[in-house]
Amino acid sequence: MQVTETLNEGLKRGYEITVAAAELEQKVNEKLAEAQPEVEMKGFRKGKVPMALLKKQFGQRLLGEAMQETIDGAMNKHFEESGDRPALQPDVQMVDSEEWKEGDDMKVTMTYEALPEIPDVDFSGVELERLVVKADDAAVDEALASLAETAQDFADREDGAEAQDGDQIVFDFLGKVDGEAFDGGAAEDYPLVLGSGSFIPGFEEQLVGVKAGDEKAVNVTFPAEYGAENLAGKEAVFECTIKSVKAPKTAEVDDELAKKFGAEDLTALKGQISERLEAEYAGAARQVLKRKLLDTLDELVSFDLPPSLVIAEADQIAHQLWHEENPEVHDHDHGKVETTEEHTKLAERRVRLGLLLAELGRKAEVEVTDAEMTQAIMNQARQYPGQERQFFEFVQQNQQMQQQLRAPIFEDKVVDHVVDQAKVTDKEINKDDLQKAVEELEDE
Repeated sequence: MQVTETLNEGLKRGYEITVAAAELEQKVNEKLAEAQPEVEMKGFRKGKVPMALLKKQFGQRLLGEAMQETIDGAMNKHFEESGDRPALQPDVQMVDSEEWKEGDDMKVTMTYEALPEIPDVDFSGVELERLVVKADDAAVDEALASLAETAQDFADREDGAEAQDGDQIVFDFLGKVDGEAFDGGAAEDYPLVLGSGSFIPGFEEQLVGVKAGDEKAVNVTFPAEYGAENLAGKEAVFECTIKSVKAPKTAEVDDELAKKFGAEDLTALKGQISERLEAEYAGAARQVLKRKLLDTLDELVSFDLPPSLVIAEADQIAHQLWHEENPEVHDHDHGKVETTEEHTKLAERRVRLGLLLAELGRKAEVEVTDAEMTQAIMNQARQYPGQERQFFEFVQQNQQMQQQLRAPIFEDKVVDHVVDQAKVTDKEINKDDLQKAVEELEDE
């Protein structure tokens, strides 16, 4: 086998690999000899089939295997000896493939872009500021008030009061289509919050203004896409009898409210809220710290970038932004989205930082554990209630999905590794200043 360099410009590499016909024939013969003891063929005892007959029967298939294994072996040996790591899968092409025949030498070309050498970085001179926010009484009280709203109850309005949007009415109803009652169209003592959108469009609006004791006929038309085919698009009349009208009442902030949310008492609930708020603040502060670190690294480190990675990233950025600007288009059946200089500049930053973090993680032997992956999968699976098991099995069989879940975990662990080596000072601020810092990140 002969390997000849044909291209070496920047990160671009090209090689021509020549495999002698005799070498391929030897590999085929070795495969035949290995298989011969187990081969059974009519007219011959097991393991006694002549090599010539085996070669006639299986030679072409084994020749294909030998060619592939030889090229794979040559590529692996090349990368091991050269130390190159391809940015993307190398492009391998057989020379004169249409004219090639058994007995000829085989020539293939291999081209790729090598990953660049990443310079060592001394992080001891990197200075970062970690924002720290404590959950004050005002923030805890605000969260408690929000919980009280979600735990609201309803109290009877005075006699003769008209129902308002947001009130709860308790009523009996009987629905009819063409004068005939239909299944599922009746209930007694049904509690309905007006304006909640619980019923079909146009229903709740007609009950605004009713009073306890009223009887009202509500005329509606079922949507054309309604789930029950026998009702879709049909006009209906609901005969309603109003039992009571209730106004929303915010729950009291007391021990009873705390128990509704699983806490022993109000003091315990305040403690839980404080911990949750500070965890949220810490998460937001980490995003600010991470962005500042990445900005610093982007300015601190410079090296050549594989053009193919930059182009692919710029295309992805342009495509994503196009869909954000055209949310009505849900598929990818549209014309090519042209990249701009801004897309390319952002792509260069992402590729540079991605390669740098990957190299830092490799040198530091950062790994994503099975437990961390399992937790990430479970967190994603919660978005599909009732289908958690199917989602888990899907991820287990999908390498690309696994990589999508593993990548952010790996990146965060590398960031932690770098932060540990940098000079970090804590700065205590209030939540409003933290919010401003986060908004500034989104505007950049």
